[in-house]
Amino acid sequence: MTSNSSTHPGNRGLLLLDIDGPGSHPGADRAPAANVAAALTPGYLRQAVQAAESAGFHAVTFPDPGLPEDREPEKIGRLNALHRAAFAGPLTRSLALIPEVDTVYTEPFHIATQLASLDYVSAGRAGWLVTASPHAADAAAVGREPVSGDRLAREAADAIEVGRRLWDSWEDDAVIRDVPTGRYLDVDKLHYADFEGENYSVKGPSIIPRPPQGQLPVLVPAGLLEAEALATGAADALLVSAPTPELLASEVSATRAGLAASLPSGGAGPALIVELDVILDSRGQTAAERLAALEEHATWVSPHARFAGTAAELTGLLAELLTVADGIRLHPAVLDTDVEELSRVVLPGLRRRDLLAPTTPDATFRDRLGLSRPASRYAAAAIQGATS
Repeated sequence: MTSNSSTHPGNRGLLLLDIDGPGSHPGADRAPAANVAAALTPGYLRQAVQAAESAGFHAVTFPDPGLPEDREPEKIGRLNALHRAAFAGPLTRSLALIPEVDTVYTEPFHIATQLASLDYVSAGRAGWLVTASPHAADAAAVGREPVSGDRLAREAADAIEVGRRLWDSWEDDAVIRDVPTGRYLDVDKLHYADFEGENYSVKGPSIIPRPPQGQLPVLVPAGLLEAEALATGAADALLVSAPTPELLASEVSATRAGLAASLPSGGAGPALIVELDVILDSRGQTAAERLAALEEHATWVSPHARFAGTAAELTGLLAELLTVADGIRLHPAVLDTDVEELSRVVLPGLRRRDLLAPTTPDATFRDRLGLSRPASRYAAAAIQGATS
């Protein structure tokens, strides 16, 4: 496992934006001026990620469209999260790109190699938002029985471990391109992952050279992984939710305290990133009026706290949360409308208070999280063996 490092409360934090089609509210496609067909096009995605970068967000996340049991049917036509993140790679320079990828119904070897490719496409700005679906429709799509409970947590932890081993399976200098001898690789610097899990085994090595970051940052919803996996460094960041905005700060503090009790003495835990649904006063309508209009078409059911109010009020709330959390992920109800207010009022307000980390072009996602680039575990083991 890679070692973790978390920013500390009081440091300047990160802002992440979730890009979910026309918006996170299931009725976003019915909002004024909404164009569902356009929301499924490359041009819309290009506009969305470039607007997020121009506004000063540090990262964007891409939820997976899922299957009908899990998501609205009209969203099934989207490309999956990894494809959208890869498309956004060449279009951006400072945004971290974090696709949501399921660990239970996707082959771990494929996850690891596709994410490594994304890290190359984005020049080291890729991350992985881990999910573990309990839905029967997702299981049926790949011919498996649904997974739940402790087994869901174990499979998620296994998939993360496989990914980390495969990313390390090529040493950094494994590609030698030795023209005189006709060798592209030094085969002694490729290693077997040799993972044996409860439901599968993975031999390796990867088919992709080691990613630019060495190890991609892994984001995991708080509560998904067991304490043992967190203690051994499975997650680089945890996404923290609460029923209401007023409870978020105490939930962050409780999560941090729980981590401190389970981590090795002196170990730095994962960063803590707050989850918040957002709908703002905009274009002559109050947030309450906008929400009521959207709720006429569909009910917004979400595990996240929800803020509805003015951009100035949201700025104050985020400022308070950034004193205890390392970052915040915002889920705008209607992407175009709410990002307009976030860009115009909220992010400038937080920067005036010096609460946000800088958005340096070409910085890696690990840089953003304050994580050093780790050596391959297999290279380190070989060096240790040679000197012992």
